[in-house]
Amino acid sequence: MNFLRVTEENLATEHICCALADKKTNLGIKLKKEWLRSRFQEGLIFQKADVQGKVFIEYLPAENAWCPIDGNGYMFINCFWVAGKYRKKGYGAFLLEECRRTAAGKNGLIIVSSHKKKPYLSDKAYLLKKGFEVVDQAPPYFELLVHRFNTTVPLPRFKACAKTAKIENAVGLTVMYTDQCPYVDHYIHSELDEIGIAFNIQIQRIKINSREQAQNAPVAFTTYSAFYQGIFLTHEILTIAKFKKLWDQLHLRTSTCSR
Repeated sequence: MNFLRVTEENLATEHICCALADKKTNLGIKLKKEWLRSRFQEGLIFQKADVQGKVFIEYLPAENAWCPIDGNGYMFINCFWVAGKYRKKGYGAFLLEECRRTAAGKNGLIIVSSHKKKPYLSDKAYLLKKGFEVVDQAPPYFELLVHRFNTTVPLPRFKACAKTAKIENAVGLTVMYTDQCPYVDHYIHSELDEIGIAFNIQIQRIKINSREQAQNAPVAFTTYSAFYQGIFLTHEILTIAKFKKLWDQLHLRTSTCSR
């Protein structure tokens, strides 16, 4: 297996692993590449296997992370994904080791996971086996993991804003998002409009356009986070089918509490 680093020089010609065969994500891929181009100037590294699949790791200095954390001196893993037939072949371990190698001189590595395995978040059980430990939590299920190189420095933490998990005075369905994921663009527009019509609810979109905004977000995951009536609902990209399940759960919970 060959591995390569995506840089500003080859970004236009290299695929970025996600959304390889989905025409709906063409604009999302363009937006993601523009996001990457700006982040390369801030120290972001994108390494991947030279295959038509999702085998990659993306990381940058925590000071520049689009995540509400206090972790100066650490390296933040923004996305780490080994999918399908490429699992259990040592590729993930290789990418993680490359991240450790290039982060030499840092205090350690940071990554956001969850107490139970969830889509779009790296597997906590795998990370614990690779030397990470849980050092902080943010509602409702996010966990901050660190692999320390230097045990004499302060541990990284979620900022207080990430622990609110709510948006004041928000009505209906609100989605906060960035261009970090090529899947988001399509679903943030047409799919949300359909949800609004189908469930007769107000839709609000809040795009995060800078790391300063992201570092002051009210939730630990800024790539995509949905809120209902201002309360965090999910970080998973919503379709009508997914929202219906959440909608049914919300109303079941409400009716149970009112008895």
